[in-house]
Amino acid sequence: MPIVKNTMDDSLKRISKKLKTQLVPAALKEFKRVTPIDTGNARRSTRKRGKTIHARYDYASYLDKGHSKQAPKGMSEPVTQFLNKLVKKIMRK
Repeated sequence: MPIVKNTMDDSLKRISKKLKTQLVPAALKEFKRVTPIDTGNARRSTRKRGKTIHARYDYASYLDKGHSKQAPKGMSEPVTQFLNKLVKKIMRK
């Protein structure tokens, strides 16, 4: 019986690579997009550090708790919803 290459391994590798390369940059872009803007400091001060997003300003937790009319759900909740959709999309391809 001939040995057939396991296509599941290829699919998992492809999905894993996409998840590793696309999630953090997409999360950062979405986090900045949903961050309320007044002076622009919050968006400018949000950076990627390794595999995490750092909101480096004193009032980040205040904004993330929804204390802004521009972002009543904060930033983390909308970004989590966005990432869930993105992961589902990547998994379907």
